[in-house]
Amino acid sequence: MSKEKQTEQIRAAQGFIAALDQSGGSTPKALKLYGIEEDAYGSEAEMFDLIHAMRSRIIKSPAFTGDKIIGAILFEMTMDREIDGIPTATYLWEERGVVPFLKVDKGLADEADGVRLMKPMPDLDKLLEKAVSKGIFGTKMRSVIDAASPSGIAAVVDQQFEIGEKILSHGLTPIIEPEVTITIADKAEAETILLAELQKHLDALPGDKQVMLKLTLPEVANLYKPLVDHPRVMCVVALSGGYSRAEANDRLSKNTGMIASFSRALTEGLSAQQSAEDFDGTLGATVETVFTASIAG
Repeated sequence: MSKEKQTEQIRAAQGFIAALDQSGGSTPKALKLYGIEEDAYGSEAEMFDLIHAMRSRIIKSPAFTGDKIIGAILFEMTMDREIDGIPTATYLWEERGVVPFLKVDKGLADEADGVRLMKPMPDLDKLLEKAVSKGIFGTKMRSVIDAASPSGIAAVVDQQFEIGEKILSHGLTPIIEPEVTITIADKAEAETILLAELQKHLDALPGDKQVMLKLTLPEVANLYKPLVDHPRVMCVVALSGGYSRAEANDRLSKNTGMIASFSRALTEGLSAQQSAEDFDGTLGATVETVFTASIAG
């Protein structure tokens, strides 16, 4: 029953998805933005304790509920931990009404042909089985497009859907994330190529399957509207990609049917040094602006 309710919640897209999935490489930066310098921890274990405390504080905030935040993407170590003695994914759904997702990729390979494919995932089946056992609804995996390379972009989308089909076979909903770097000169051209590749793969999916898409906010508003309307797509979410929250929200509000899945733009302004009142107030104001931009279309 909860799977059906979760599917309905994501499909309705009346809110946004919080990206709380910083992994080992991006954790020090996330902590620094949160007001915790690298000299505050002496080991990787202490670092991950601090990032879990930060995520727990966000999730437990009165501002963090399914009324406006329909889903949250977790790092594997966050899924494996608890909040107030309750497994994180269970806490998200049962205590906050937020659908839990899991980041499953192992990072990016070196750049080739204008793109960065995902590194191999030899233990993916084992991770997916664990995710199912812990009540995870879906997964997220990220590739990066650094140039309008038709062959490179085709390779990115081929890899995403090949792994996506494995994820679907475990009963999970994959979030396909081919991120287009926001600073490249040929961003608009890359997005046009990406749209065609995504449509081709979506058209080839079996009729009873649906995926989600996580895409960089496009240069041309509503470029991805055909994907929003595609019967094989449950939901299309937008990554902030390095845009400020204000610019990300402005761009998002011009793209009908896309909702936010922000990471840095969501935690912008939060600090470990804030009082509970200030922290909850700052997060609440952020949630309101991101929610408003998400449902504007």
